[in-house]
Amino acid sequence: MVLTTASVPDQDKVAYWNDAVSRTLVPMRVAPRGDGPFDGRIVTDRLGYLQVSTVEADAKRVSRTPALIAGSSEALVAVGVQVSGTATFVQDGRRAEVGEGDLVVYDQTRPYTFDYPRRFATHVFQLPRRALGVSDSDIRQVTGHAIGTGDGFGAMLMPFLATLASSSADDYPPAVADRLAGNVVELFATLIAERAHPGGPDADAPSHLVLRVRDHINRNLGDPDLSPERIARAQRISVRYLHRLFEGEGTTVGRLIRQRRLEECGRELARRGKAAPTVSAVAQRWGFVSPAHFSRSFRAAYGVSPREWRDLRTAGEGLGGPAGDGPARTVPGGAAGVRGAGRTALPSPALSAGDRG
Repeated sequence: MVLTTASVPDQDKVAYWNDAVSRTLVPMRVAPRGDGPFDGRIVTDRLGYLQVSTVEADAKRVSRTPALIAGSSEALVAVGVQVSGTATFVQDGRRAEVGEGDLVVYDQTRPYTFDYPRRFATHVFQLPRRALGVSDSDIRQVTGHAIGTGDGFGAMLMPFLATLASSSADDYPPAVADRLAGNVVELFATLIAERAHPGGPDADAPSHLVLRVRDHINRNLGDPDLSPERIARAQRISVRYLHRLFEGEGTTVGRLIRQRRLEECGRELARRGKAAPTVSAVAQRWGFVSPAHFSRSFRAAYGVSPREWRDLRTAGEGLGGPAGDGPARTVPGGAAGVRGAGRTALPSPALSAGDRG
């Protein structure tokens, strides 16, 4: 979509431009800086949920006010790339001088202003706030700053964004466009994380993140709402990046959660004691909402039902147990216990290929 003031009468150009920009991006107030007829052009395309716009216009001041924000229905975040000219950007009490080639991240749910002292061109990448998968505090740390693209992550990102802005969505099949949009959002999330946590690159390295995710899962197994979405939010990364981290782990996040829950249930059911908990109580304690679903999952993983597993262990049939219990034996269905040091050691559940997460 292309909107331009070229064929609009001079006296109507400013009103037309205010309406064009507000409808294409978000509602905002535009005040021209010069005395002559205003000239502006905006080209907009869409890749999945990512909107890509290029704005060329004369000097102006742009304001996103609380009143205009209140009338907006969707929470959006934008990344601007200054192609030519300069700008002064203010958000969250911070002021940034933006030069050619600089990036700015701005949250369109909070007030901001752009001052363009002369004619300029900028690319604007606009996406739903929820798609980023980063915390509000991280976004607030990045807004109000100009991000240079001369080195670091910005240097890699800049040429890619320039190429993307100059291409058309018609160049890509819908499935490719959706995937491309996801990759762009992942890059933006990485940019925000890098800027929000400088000096701590090792803490965000993939190997460290995997360990953090595994620790988070182990500490929250009893939460029935534990999910990839909640884990990503807690680790301040996107869901897409979370799944990518586990591509080399031989499992998915959902499978890992299920495997760890089954392992803990198996250990608890195998404990000896006069007041042994019921199968349903154990299932609920480790995050299984439905006892029937738990029983099916347990049998599929270990070859016996939870009750059979407990009865065999209680009867001393050698599912393995605390040190001194004797050698491990095979149980019906192929599950084998391994004698552990101080606690029951279980084989990893054999999860089905259809278990997604």
